[in-house]
Amino acid sequence: MLTLPPLMWAGNAVVGRMLVGAVPPLMFNALRWGLAFLILLPLGWRVFQSRQEIRARWPYLAALGLLGMGSYNALLYGALQTSTPLNVTLIAASTPVFMLLMGSLFYGVKSRGAEILGAVLSLLGVAVVLSRGSWATLASVRFVAGDVLMLLAVVAWAAYTWLLARPPVHMQGQARPAWGWAEFLLIQVSIGCIWSFSAAAIEWQITHQAPLWGPALWLGCLYVAIGPSVLAYWCWGQGVAAVGPAVAAFFANLTPVFAALLSAALLGESPQAYHLLAFALILLGIVLSSKQPRQKVPG
Repeated sequence: MLTLPPLMWAGNAVVGRMLVGAVPPLMFNALRWGLAFLILLPLGWRVFQSRQEIRARWPYLAALGLLGMGSYNALLYGALQTSTPLNVTLIAASTPVFMLLMGSLFYGVKSRGAEILGAVLSLLGVAVVLSRGSWATLASVRFVAGDVLMLLAVVAWAAYTWLLARPPVHMQGQARPAWGWAEFLLIQVSIGCIWSFSAAAIEWQITHQAPLWGPALWLGCLYVAIGPSVLAYWCWGQGVAAVGPAVAAFFANLTPVFAALLSAALLGESPQAYHLLAFALILLGIVLSSKQPRQKVPG
């Protein structure tokens, strides 16, 4: 469950870079979630019959829609306008650190030594991919406005993941409405569309930039709506519920590795030895962070 989302998100980053200049970033985000809404509607339309339950949980659902749909990808697409793929992916690799910090500050979750070590190993693995085995490449990194947007995106995603893992009382146990995965995701996407289209409208008023419609843009929109939006979010939600947000964050660090492999497949670049080293470091970080502490036997 937690391996498929980074694979699809790697494709999302590739498509986002390919469409720079063809569509404004906030409009692309709105198109993505608008299509995702149409895909989910036949599966989860019954959620709109529970109006009372939605109104009672409106602040929580609005926060999920804003952070997970209205903010994260809009900030990512905006970051790709001015920042390099190296910087964007490197900043995204800091997600486990923000997960651990947010859990400690707001949820009283103490980080275990294994989780901290796992975070360090995962970051090293990502650095190997980004540097292509040359540490001089990392030393030459310079931060621009897009890097700040990506940092905000990481914070938004960490907050979204913790809200999924630690919902309020009215979303726990028997108090939680009997919503299936499609219904719960549809209500998030619906609220996310409100945020996304509002932001796209403001962007249009400022830039007056129209998208360059064509097969590439339509295919790109369909991919990000079906894979990174519907399928990836479903897998991510199920995985987070099973292992918790801190462990799930380490799987997200597979994204740059998958991006390297996709580049190899699409551009004909053969995998190098550093790809294997990066996989080993990231997977070791996942294993260490997900290892449960040994329970003491009474007596």
